[in-house]
Amino acid sequence: MDFNVKRLAADAGTFLSRAVQFTEEKLGQAEKTELDAHLENLLIRAENTKQWTERIMKQTEVLLQPNPNVRLEEFLYEKLEKKAPTRMNNHELLGQSMIESGGEFGPGTAYGNALIKCGETEKQIGGAERELIHSSAINFLTPFRNFLEGDFKTILKEKKLLQVKRLDLDAAKTRLKKARMTDARAAAEQELRMSQSEFDRQSEITRLLLEGVSSTHAHHLRCLNDFVEAQTTYYAQCYQYMVDLQKQLGSFPSSFSNNNQSSASGGASISVPTIPVSASLPSVSSGHSSSTASGGFNELRSSNGSRKARVLYDYDAASSSELSLLADEVITVGSVPGMDSDWLMGERGNQTGKVPITYLELLN
Repeated sequence: MDFNVKRLAADAGTFLSRAVQFTEEKLGQAEKTELDAHLENLLIRAENTKQWTERIMKQTEVLLQPNPNVRLEEFLYEKLEKKAPTRMNNHELLGQSMIESGGEFGPGTAYGNALIKCGETEKQIGGAERELIHSSAINFLTPFRNFLEGDFKTILKEKKLLQVKRLDLDAAKTRLKKARMTDARAAAEQELRMSQSEFDRQSEITRLLLEGVSSTHAHHLRCLNDFVEAQTTYYAQCYQYMVDLQKQLGSFPSSFSNNNQSSASGGASISVPTIPVSASLPSVSSGHSSSTASGGFNELRSSNGSRKARVLYDYDAASSSELSLLADEVITVGSVPGMDSDWLMGERGNQTGKVPITYLELLN
């Protein structure tokens, strides 16, 4: 019990010392140790990454689910760790209504048959939309959310601890200035050395975490490619479904002439626009090229050899261990044991450093 009281008193004294130091800094009555410029830039970049990741996530969720009530419901079910009830989306609801109305008018009639075919196509589009949402949630939104709820929270925690260590360091400097007696100065100098050591150690820990944001950018770029690929597949499927539907509706020319019989006398004929079937369709299997590229990098890592690679985009190195890149230049890349799978070791002349694989295209 006596030990706990003493510890409580010591903690209270430390907290009070930090509070006094912080207040005096705000009032301009005490000096403040500034972080080095590189660490400040890393902190700014991490904060910008967090803000833009949140914004991109929010707008992506709005794109995939425009209904705010449904988004709120899904959020609540996720927090409660329960599965949200499955509901038909708007395309599926429209398709169901068309099919039911087509059955009411009669599948044997041109209009009823056309409604049923349109309804079936709308349901196909609804299924494709469901696949897009599912794929985007797993390959795009989840990694972004993991960064915000995992890595960035760790960065915030270490950043706060760095601020505490800085206050302790500055408070120790202030006590050393005020010390007059020899014993007091010796104790203050010892305290200052300890505070400086802890501050330097915490600065290094924070710096390493912040430099890891470069890996986050490389990973998010790969997720962005997956998101674009999912959208490409979705729109290609929708286009193909509608072309097929137009072919089917073209087999009912009498339905259009019958509907316009009342205005046929002297009236202008109504032309139904057609989409040329020979038009080039977006490739649904575009994932083959990305899987081939991934296979090339995997083969390079397993062989421990080196390959020539073309740089796809400009890249600014975030630390001295990385290599800055210029778009369209050709460099030599190779794998180093223990290196993160999103990175390779790049070489340009006598310069070497880590490079993200998402910025590279292996050459034959």
